[in-house]
Order: sequence, then C-alpha cells, then structure tokens
Amino acid sequence: MKSYIIEGGKKLSGEVKISGSKNASLPIIASSILNSNITKLYNVPNIKDTRITLKILRLLGCKIKQNSGKIEINSKKMNKKEIPEELMREMRSTVILAGAILGRFKEVTFSYPGGCDIGSRPIDLHLNAFEKLGVQIEEEAGFIHCKCDKIVGNDINLDFPSVGATENIILASVYAEGITKITNAAMEPEIEDLAKCLNKMGAKIEGAGTNEIKITGVKKLKPIGYSVMPDRIEAGTFLCMAAATLGKIKLVNVEAKHLDPVINKLQEAGCLITIEKNSIQLEAPKRIKPLEIKTMPYPGFPTDLQPIFGAMLVTAKGTSVIIENIFENRYKYITELKRMGAKATIDQTYHGEAHNAAGGERHTQALIQPIAAGIGGAAVGLCGNAHAHKAAEAGEKAAGQECKGYEPGQQLAPCHDAQHHDHAGKENAHHGILPA
Repeated sequence: MKSYIIEGGKKLSGEVKISGSKNASLPIIASSILNSNITKLYNVPNIKDTRITLKILRLLGCKIKQNSGKIEINSKKMNKKEIPEELMREMRSTVILAGAILGRFKEVTFSYPGGCDIGSRPIDLHLNAFEKLGVQIEEEAGFIHCKCDKIVGNDINLDFPSVGATENIILASVYAEGITKITNAAMEPEIEDLAKCLNKMGAKIEGAGTNEIKITGVKKLKPIGYSVMPDRIEAGTFLCMAAATLGKIKLVNVEAKHLDPVINKLQEAGCLITIEKNSIQLEAPKRIKPLEIKTMPYPGFPTDLQPIFGAMLVTAKGTSVIIENIFENRYKYITELKRMGAKATIDQTYHGEAHNAAGGERHTQALIQPIAAGIGGAAVGLCGNAHAHKAAEAGEKAAGQECKGYEPGQQLAPCHDAQHHDHAGKENAHHGILPA
C-alpha cells in the first residue's frame, strides 16, 4: 500500500488545469462498445477507475491504444458478454458496462458490483429498467444474467434520479425498437456529456440534462472522436483546499455553470470568486464563515464534495451544519478525524445518524485507512503543520473525507495506530455539526 505524506501550514496558490471528468469518462468509455468501430477519446483522466474499465474492455475483446492523452478504442471484434467478476467487485461503476453490452449483444452477465463502502447503491433500479425494455433477468449464485431477443422502447419512471441507472437505460436503449422515455431522470452534467457523445455517433437522445429524456432507437452508429468534459468534483476540491488554506487559486479548463451550488456556498463562506470563460479564480478570506450544507441530486449540492467542504470548514469561526441525503455511510471516516484532534459525536435525533464535530485544536499526524482515505483527509494535513499519511494508491484521485477545526500555531502529538469503525446509518439523511 502506497501513501501520501502531507506537510501542511502553507497556503495553496497558483494555477491548476482541471482534468477530464472521471464520472463522465466511465460511461463514455462504455459507449464505445455500441458503435462496433473506433472511438477516439480525449481528456480522459489516467486514474484507477478508467484503467480498470479499459482493462475490462480488453478482456471483452476490444483493442485499445493509448498515447499523448488520447485513447483509441476499437470494439469491432469484441466477442465476450460477461464482465469479469473480480473487476466488477473492485469498482461499482463497472455496472455501466452492462447497459452497453446489453444494447449491442442483447445479452450480458455480471456479478453484483463492489466499490467504496459509502452506503447503499442498489442496482434494482437498473434491473427493473432492463425488464421494462423487454429483458429477461435471472439471478443465481451472485451472478445476474440478462438476455432478450430484442430491446423494445418503453416509458420508465425512476423512483430515484439515479445517475447510474439513467446512464444504463440510455446505453441499453440506443438500438431499441421504438422510443424510450425516462422520467425522473438524473440531470447531472455527466449525463448530458454521455448523450452528446452518443449523439455524435448517430444516436437520437433528447432532453439529457433535464428530468425527462427521450431516446429514439437507431440501427447503426459511426466512429467518432470526443473530448470529455472537465471534472467538476476535482474543480470543487481545489477551490475548497485553497479556501481551507487561505490561499488564492485559478482553475482553467473548467465549466463554472456545473459548479453553481458549490460557488454559491464558497461565496457564502466569504470567498471572493471571479468567473471568466473556462476559468474560475478564488481568493480566500482571512477566516472562513460557517455554512449549512444539504446534499441533493444535481442541480443541488453534490454529495461527492460534502466531505471536502467539511474539511474546509476546519477553519470556520462558528458552527457549520452538514446534512447528507444521498449516501448513509458518508461519515464513516469520523472516527479517524477524532483521532486527528476533532471532537465529534453522532447526533441520533436528526433523521437517523448524524455527526457533531467540535474544532479548535490543530490536527496531528494519522494513518488514514482506505475507508477514510480521501482528498478531504489530505485537506486536513494541508490545514496543519503535522504530517498526514494517507493510505491510497499514489497519484490517484480518491473519494473525499471531512475534518474539524483548529487554531493556527497549535499542535498535537502524533498518532500512529488506526482502527476501522463502522457507523451504519438506517436512513439516508445525516446531520453533521462542525463548531470552530
């Protein structure tokens, strides 16, 4: 296991070029299966998730070339329809491949997905949607086998605006007979980017980016080149880190419109933000103001940035309230943060599980376990002058975590051991309080 060693106490300042979106890259890579030809992709981040997805495509029979930031995928001779179990369990988002394989071959086999343990992400929405498209589903010994003679368009109403389910329905419906309509669809920018890529191939998708999407089936797709959108979560992370360290930063290759709720909260915290074409500049105040944050599906505040904002609110003067409405286990890192000097408790009175964390002490060094290993943990180290050892793969963008307040110049003794603690929530809303 590799680690990051972070020496904090310094302002983050300068200019950063934002990478391509991981959450857009994965379904777009999956879409290359559908055109049975060559897809050239640009601005795809070189991270573990994309490498695993490309590895699966190779195992399925695709030929892949990579050089100078370009990925060329030739799916013409792809001949396998089963997603390898070991890779499926390693990364939950590989379930997106199921819709593409099903759309092309009318058959796919896969196991239940794995991934980060941040809460329940059931695939029932995916399977129910497949059934409405005429797919027969059999489950046996942990494997799911989907098969049909043809995919027939239908009206699908999602109980929850799931990003993954919306993407899988789109991918499975591109070659469907007739029209597929998705209501209560996810509206994330990554959905819109997937639709733009598929439409460039020759698909007919309308309404992506709204809660109603219409897919008219086509007979054939064509080879294309496509550049993936910038990563709004990475952009939000850099903005928060600059604010947490009282720095000044400029982001380039970024879409400000994708970050409206994030920018609004940063401005509410006292940050000065200047938006220009494809760039955002942030200048932090002398002290961050406390915030109240509630995560919601897009266009609400993104759950992926909830822990990062928690880390930023280390420096806030006053009490900040964070309510998690998407993933019930997104506070599992709280024990590690307490070991770093945070005063944290669980508030059981607000919609199930929640957390109350009091700041005021400087963060010491800690070993952050994989469940707590995230960019938020890195932000803790940046705020202090101790070391933060983060258990994660070097060079990877990891999921975020949250931390609590400190006073500059104060220091605690190092802490070397680490234990894994599981706070399993019974409901989806969680309430975190971060007094300074």
